[in-house]
Amino acid sequence: MPDPVAQLRTDLAALDPTLRAELSRAGFDEARFFALAATLRDGDAATRRDARNRIVGEVTAPREDELLRAPEAGSAEETRLAAIGDAALRKGELAFCVMAGGMATRMGGVVKALVEAVHGKTFLDLRLAENRTASELAGKSIPLWLMVSEATEGPTRDALEKLNAPSHVRMFLQDASLRVTHEGMLFHDSSGAPSVYSTGHGDLVDALRRSGLLKTFVEGGGKYVWIANLDNLGASIDRALLGMFIESKRDLVVECAEKEKGDKGGIPVYAPSPTGARRMQVLEEFRLPRGFDAETVRVFNTNTFLVRAERLLGVDVAWSWFEVEKKVDGVAAVQFERLLQEITSALDAAYVRVPRYGAAARFLPVKDWDELARRKADIEAVARARGML
Repeated sequence: MPDPVAQLRTDLAALDPTLRAELSRAGFDEARFFALAATLRDGDAATRRDARNRIVGEVTAPREDELLRAPEAGSAEETRLAAIGDAALRKGELAFCVMAGGMATRMGGVVKALVEAVHGKTFLDLRLAENRTASELAGKSIPLWLMVSEATEGPTRDALEKLNAPSHVRMFLQDASLRVTHEGMLFHDSSGAPSVYSTGHGDLVDALRRSGLLKTFVEGGGKYVWIANLDNLGASIDRALLGMFIESKRDLVVECAEKEKGDKGGIPVYAPSPTGARRMQVLEEFRLPRGFDAETVRVFNTNTFLVRAERLLGVDVAWSWFEVEKKVDGVAAVQFERLLQEITSALDAAYVRVPRYGAAARFLPVKDWDELARRKADIEAVARARGML
């Protein structure tokens, strides 16, 4: 049997130059690729994944009073904080970053940005309209950055050109890598080609730095970056939340919503960070120690964050790479992914409960057509209230 390391090196050296150039543009790290593939030859898959994924050390739930609440709509406190947020917007201190790299596999494998959300408007249409309204109110263009993948880059670019999007709307490319077999060899799809994939929303930090957008923003006086999922239209610019973040002096604000029955996701807990220090951070349930009851924490992160731009530019995150099995043309392959939530292990964060219902809702995810149908009325209400329609 050929040496798997030598064979993998041979296969990688034989890659088509065009594919190699595309991988290089998307931050492909050859040394990391070899190191991760080599781990697949260590023990059985279940034991290996468990050891890779689960955090080591004591994990405890935060106290209720450690989770802040967003200011109540119409309150004097909301008005006071909104004035702080307004001032930052007028100075051009905020950029809004949307994760638009995913393919809507549960919606037929289309580019989710181009899925119709309400009244003939796509998610991309609504994000652009929201940005236009917010920029007009601020009297200054608010940078809108779209993190795209190798699969969504072309269609998204075409849509932006067709819509004549303004110059402050920019795309940047997340990382890409190659799938491997369970034995750590290069995986080929049914056509015989290497199988390319994007390595998860944890790419955002490195990809945004690589693009130069963040550096230019900071050098121009930019101070804050709001990060949200494309399809969660509830996660929009909120002046009072921005003011709350600015006043907090924290590196990061993590938006959290109350759980409903069946909800799964990253929850805020106290756990050891890579440096060994215990801090409150977001852990996905598959990372929790066996025996820890995730239901003791009644909120979860909506994958929405407000972060200080300068800290995002310089933070050193000890990223974990999670082994994920993926079916490609009906055959099992392995890919390694990372999660954006891990920035909470490296930054001083505050956790804020945000509304989940009504016109003030900040969590309206859409995973499939059924969920979109259920949420249409809520999405329309939010879209009208926030200048998207």
